[in-house]
Amino acid sequence: MVKNLSFSYSKMGMYKECPQKYKFRYIHMIPELPKYYFAFGSALHSVMEFIYNPQRQFFPTLAEALAYFDGEWNKTTWEQKGYASVDKELAGYAEGRHEIEAYYAKHAATFARPLSVEMRSTLEIDGLSLISILDRLDYLGDGLVKILDYKTGKTVQREPDQLYMYQKVAETSPVIKALVQQQDPNVKEIRVGQLAFYHLPSLTEMTFERAPDSEILDFWQNKVLATASRIRAGEFSPTPSENACRWCDYRNICPVFTGREYSGPAGAAALPLLKGQPVSMAGTNQSASEVPVKKQVTAPEKSAQEILSEKIDRYGQLTQETDKLRSEIIELMRSQHFTRHFGTQYQAEVSQKEQTVFEDKEKVLALLKKYNLLAKTLVPTQSTIAALLNDPSVPDAVKKQLAALAHHRVQDILSLEKSE
Repeated sequence: MVKNLSFSYSKMGMYKECPQKYKFRYIHMIPELPKYYFAFGSALHSVMEFIYNPQRQFFPTLAEALAYFDGEWNKTTWEQKGYASVDKELAGYAEGRHEIEAYYAKHAATFARPLSVEMRSTLEIDGLSLISILDRLDYLGDGLVKILDYKTGKTVQREPDQLYMYQKVAETSPVIKALVQQQDPNVKEIRVGQLAFYHLPSLTEMTFERAPDSEILDFWQNKVLATASRIRAGEFSPTPSENACRWCDYRNICPVFTGREYSGPAGAAALPLLKGQPVSMAGTNQSASEVPVKKQVTAPEKSAQEILSEKIDRYGQLTQETDKLRSEIIELMRSQHFTRHFGTQYQAEVSQKEQTVFEDKEKVLALLKKYNLLAKTLVPTQSTIAALLNDPSVPDAVKKQLAALAHHRVQDILSLEKSE
């Protein structure tokens, strides 16, 4: 018996983005590198599941929800989450707590028990094992259900394919039908009454009408089944574009850039290659010392997003140059014992300010977590952490440990004015 193809909305989306990327992820089974936005979204989804868990007798308080978020957040390090630094992770942590607090302020008085949360459904249909995870499923009565999907990105927009997939699953799944019939035994048919995206950062719900059956049929035949057919046929030719390739985790091993089909290790063993690190190639058909043959990619006309990416990179480069120039000016002025100096158009002045700094951020973070002080600092910057040393609510023993991690230094402040 032929095994059904494991399929999902996310898999279809990746194949649409680039069949070669799909091959790396689901044929070679090479995981993508950690992404901070996935970790952030996962933590908030877990909190929403905790809040609306139908098995709980009472809805949790805000304090309980925040404590649960802290527990989920602290399960992994900033590196495992995919953040670029401890500071970036702490900013994400503060943003997550803020969104939970705002959600409670708006919705706590109207919490209602859903039919299910984070419902994982596997629907065997048309040769597919269709996997879906429904964030929240509400029963509206008369066999009608509402599917709500939480969004945690910067923006949210209508995604027809995702809505169509949810509708197909909800109206076809025997598991969902049985769940509804537990509450309403007379129901013979499940219909979607509402489809909604809830954008947590803006506390905005976007509601969409049920799609006509003709649209669902077209979507199912010409997108889902057509994509599955191409996957079964082994059609994995890459579809390169400048913007997509720029951010792709598989760029270092992609035939578009290496000039050859990938034959290295599968699974997590290939992760060092994604980071440009060598790995043992024993048992593979590829030599570790083999030099890739570069293949030129013809770049299409740049999109607005690609132009924006270039400007962001340029801004970053200019910022680095500015920081370097600032340090050089200060060093020269200090060597000449100047506090003020003039160019032909601008004048510069150097002053000093004493700071309390905490250089070992990971030790400070561990200490704050240990004594439940992380939330007290909101975003743990140098100044908010230093303020704990004078906070009467912080035990003296904790202050002593924190002070041991502190250093005092004098910072040079460079100010620049246009000469008159």
